[in-house]
Amino acid sequence: MITVGQEIDKPGNNDCTSNRSKAPKLSFWQLWNMSFGFFGIQFGWGLQMANTSSIFEHLGARVHQLPLLWLAAPLTGLIVQPVIGYLSDHTWGPLGRRRPYFLAGAIAGSVALILMPNAPSLWMAVGLLWILDTSANISMTPFRSFVGDLLPEKQRTLGFTIQGIFHGLAGVIASALPWLLHHGFGVIESQENYHTVPMAVKLSFYIGALIFLGSVVWTVVTTTEPPPIEFDSAYPQTPQTDAKGMVSDIGIALREMPATMRQLAWVQFCSWFGMFCVFLYFPPAIAHNIFGATSEGTLLYTTGIEWAGLCIALYNAVCCIFSFVLPKLTQHISLKVTHSLCLICGAIGLCSLLLIHNQYALLLPMVGVGIAWASMLSLPYAMLINVLPVSKSGLYMGIFNFFIVLPEIVASLSLGWMMNHLFADNRLIAVVMGGVFMLGAALLTQRVQNSSDIEPLNHDYAPAEQLVSTH
Repeated sequence: MITVGQEIDKPGNNDCTSNRSKAPKLSFWQLWNMSFGFFGIQFGWGLQMANTSSIFEHLGARVHQLPLLWLAAPLTGLIVQPVIGYLSDHTWGPLGRRRPYFLAGAIAGSVALILMPNAPSLWMAVGLLWILDTSANISMTPFRSFVGDLLPEKQRTLGFTIQGIFHGLAGVIASALPWLLHHGFGVIESQENYHTVPMAVKLSFYIGALIFLGSVVWTVVTTTEPPPIEFDSAYPQTPQTDAKGMVSDIGIALREMPATMRQLAWVQFCSWFGMFCVFLYFPPAIAHNIFGATSEGTLLYTTGIEWAGLCIALYNAVCCIFSFVLPKLTQHISLKVTHSLCLICGAIGLCSLLLIHNQYALLLPMVGVGIAWASMLSLPYAMLINVLPVSKSGLYMGIFNFFIVLPEIVASLSLGWMMNHLFADNRLIAVVMGGVFMLGAALLTQRVQNSSDIEPLNHDYAPAEQLVSTH
């Protein structure tokens, strides 16, 4: 494998992907194959989001400790995403450019998925979360560029749509899987050891490991990558690992960040702080506040966590469906107004949880959360894409994820103190606070670039699931 530290200067080549418009048209099944690995990566994310907090609580974590224990997620994203993105831009080997990273991440992530629900101690589970997050980021980050590398411009919409479908399906199935195994397939939960993770959750993680690895291997085996022009055998190559150059390039990009990107940073901070409150506390909040569980070892707690998984599956399903509506909606009203309205729907959904005491009534707010989730994963990138230099768009997309992980780091470091001193360990209050932050993000959206450069959503940019990792 070759890692190139500097771009070969050739006539007419200012961007290593400049010849992608000449890529051959692919069949539907070729598009399906190249996107199928995305399903497995998102399946791993879905299991993690729905079950990590409850696994930590089963192993003895206190409610105020959960944010700090989740710190692995944003930290790995902050470090891994720009580094892997940069390296995959400058790599070529027998498996191609992006596929080596898909495969390496899938192998490590599948092992972590198997081990995590069997961790004998809390700190071992935390360590496995770090491994799982790092692995998922290694697989996810190059996927942002994979479709753009391989597809001609006219096929990108279909390629991205297929990935969007896989994202939604993975989130729905992974979140609902423990409930389905318990109630649909009769997996019995043992109550002999209150610190044991339920069998349905363990089996879900085992299934997730197979799906993660199997789907990525399918994409690696069935999809080939043509060499980028700077790796063309007709030209000399310059093998070099230049960490200093990588750090320098990232630093320059940060200093030259477009004004619109700076404005969107505040929108991202507030909206993702709000969503991270949901990731952290929604499942245990449903178990304790709605179902009335008093400890983590009871059947009532397990039932509440499973129902929370169904709620998460519902908002992922709404996200998947509403993603097809967003392009049409932005043709009639501006991107800024659309994004603000969607975030307001999410804020209303989360804040309304204070008024809900019935498990079935929980389903309605999830519609609002799903609408906001779809917009968060799409419209900020639509507002950003027109102001990015083409030759550095991949690097800037990696940097843009800083504004996702930084609020998650702040939340991880601050929410524990809030739970102890402000919220009296009430998990539901923390989730509702997430809705307040979403409302703030809706207002901040109206401050983003007033010019006509921000146009209605079109199909020439990667959709949410392709451009962003939740970590």
